[in-house]
Amino acid sequence: MPDMSASLALTHLVPLAKEIDNDKVTPGVLGFIVFAALAVGVWLLMKSMNRHMGKVDFEEAPDPGASASASASASTAVSASGEGGAKKV
Repeated sequence: MPDMSASLALTHLVPLAKEIDNDKVTPGVLGFIVFAALAVGVWLLMKSMNRHMGKVDFEEAPDPGASASASASASTAVSASGEGGAKKV
């Protein structure tokens, strides 16, 4: 059987819709309350995130491959400049 309460509620709302002026529709108090609740929720989430991020103590370990490549590039630069094993005639 279909739910009669839903159709009955819609028939009561139809006359209310005819009274609304299309040029003066506003969100009203309910819209403000929903927006304010969302704003408070976002503020609380940001506050919690900042507190949790403050507890994080992270120090990145140096990359072992970076030190090997840095020493290799330094030795390449020395050999390219003519110093090292190059003989001058």
